[in-house]
Amino acid sequence: MRRSIATVSLSGTLEEKLRAAAAAGFDGVEVFENDLIASPMPPREVRGLAESLGLSIDLYQPFRDFEGVDDARLERNLQRAEAKFELMLELGVDTLLVCSNALESAIGDDARAAAQLHRLAETAAPFGVRIAYEALAWGRQVNDYAHSWRIVAEADHPLLGICLDSFHILSKGSDPAGIRDIPGEKIFFLQLADAPHMAMDVLQWSRHYRCFPGQGGFDLTAFTGHVLAAGYTGPLSLEVFNDVFRASDPQRTAADALRSLSVLEDALSREQDGAGETAAPTGARPTVALTRLPDPVEPTGYAFVEVAAEESSAERVRAALAALGFEHTRGHRSKPVQLWEHGTTRILLNSADPRLGHTWSGDAAATALGIAVTDPDGAVHRAERLLAPPLPRRRDPSESRLHAVAAPDGTAVFFCPAGTAEGDSWLGDFTAPAVQGHRQGSATPLTGIDHVGLFQPFDHFDEASLFYRSVLGLEPAESLQLAAPDGLVRSRALTRPDVALRIALNVSVLGRGPQADAAGGAQHIALGCSDIFAAAQAMNEGGVAPLRIPDNYYADLASRTDLSPATREHMREYGILYDRAGDGEFFHFYTPMLGGRLFFEVVQRRGGYDGYGAANTPFRMAAQRAEQAQ
Repeated sequence: MRRSIATVSLSGTLEEKLRAAAAAGFDGVEVFENDLIASPMPPREVRGLAESLGLSIDLYQPFRDFEGVDDARLERNLQRAEAKFELMLELGVDTLLVCSNALESAIGDDARAAAQLHRLAETAAPFGVRIAYEALAWGRQVNDYAHSWRIVAEADHPLLGICLDSFHILSKGSDPAGIRDIPGEKIFFLQLADAPHMAMDVLQWSRHYRCFPGQGGFDLTAFTGHVLAAGYTGPLSLEVFNDVFRASDPQRTAADALRSLSVLEDALSREQDGAGETAAPTGARPTVALTRLPDPVEPTGYAFVEVAAEESSAERVRAALAALGFEHTRGHRSKPVQLWEHGTTRILLNSADPRLGHTWSGDAAATALGIAVTDPDGAVHRAERLLAPPLPRRRDPSESRLHAVAAPDGTAVFFCPAGTAEGDSWLGDFTAPAVQGHRQGSATPLTGIDHVGLFQPFDHFDEASLFYRSVLGLEPAESLQLAAPDGLVRSRALTRPDVALRIALNVSVLGRGPQADAAGGAQHIALGCSDIFAAAQAMNEGGVAPLRIPDNYYADLASRTDLSPATREHMREYGILYDRAGDGEFFHFYTPMLGGRLFFEVVQRRGGYDGYGAANTPFRMAAQRAEQAQ
């Protein structure tokens, strides 16, 4: 299918938006009227630029408040429409989006609306323009797609059809299954947008919080499936109003947008194949060819997590690892990278990673995730098709061939062989160190990497969520907003229920700059354990005291839980926090900050608990701030 994007979805000038859409690989664009009005380029020049970039202009929008008016207003509206039709001839676009009237003065008379839209289509005919009528979710009289279709059917003009917008339909909780009953040739245009579930005015929700498919809470696979089953063969087009996107690099946003359509089209293709003949449109309705991505490669867990740190903070990282029971077992053959192991749990400590330039001098940061997969070549092929940039890797000929791509925040994602003859072949790149830098820490009951928390730049959060969902097959949970000492932090976890692979993304809601951002959501590596008290005691005896949690926390714990006084006292001694959900319990504690940006967490899950102790996050952040102020 052809893929299109509305210029309102991107930042910059109209020229910059067109170039970004073309660079990402879109086939066409919707031109938003304000973008054209603000452009110094005349319509014919815009048309020429689009053609030179290989873009069609698929829709001109929006034309507002036309129908449901008195006769005098109708004549003025028709004059206004004729001016737009002449402009559209110069622009080279043949479809005009007409939104349902949102004015308080709109007349609730379907026969009148149908007659007026019929006349609009008659006026458009000499210009070769089609009218796509859309029901706005906040339309005064028409705010439901079924209602707009009844009016279009009554108007009965070949140049009049409907535009379906997923946000206007799904935000109201309307059942999209009825779309299948609309003749496909009368669906003139399809606009797609996702959105997080929010309890707010639908107009404000629409204007500020839409996002690309797969980044919100709507089921766009089912919605779009209904539209295709009706026989629609036009473009899949994105119309996304989002405050962050309109302030972000348009080329990044356009690439993220195209990735979302690739994932959606792939899901539609797989659903159609899985349903067999029952998914095929009935009667003589046409079908479209859907583009299939390479099959997803299921991960089996973490092979390693890499920490990069300059020497000023690397020593603190080494001390924390040793206290947690890790041992520095090997060094890399050609790079200043140490391998630290606790059983099969592996942390790489890199003191020369070029990405250190993206952090504050001296800080430690989680810079790479090693993901174990059964087919590394297939995994990187799918990632590249999803526009994930491959990362070149300097290696000696004798070293293992590991593929890596860059996540939106620059984190390297390595695909490591698992369950194959090669096994952990990348370990062969490391040799035993000449000098044992740290003693082996005291025995701790660690069980593996539970999750990794990655703090995101302000404008990369939704992009990162879609990246990890589409590339690694992780399922996103609902976003949470957490009150931090320096402002709100938004958090979203992505998981695979069948394997031990969890990633938690965090971002400062207001994007208040590096200092506030770091304080509000530093990176962390969470290690699972089988005995939280033994793990905390071992780390303390290894020379690293856990993060100090105020006594007020444990006084509150006594008032709201049935934990015994002895247990609470033991928790207070080692800074252990607690959460409960149903029959599940969660115990966790933290190391101090290591270089101002990174810390380790140790967690114990009981009774099927699958959360992250989010209720305790504000207390952890406050404790870290107090620690750094000392």
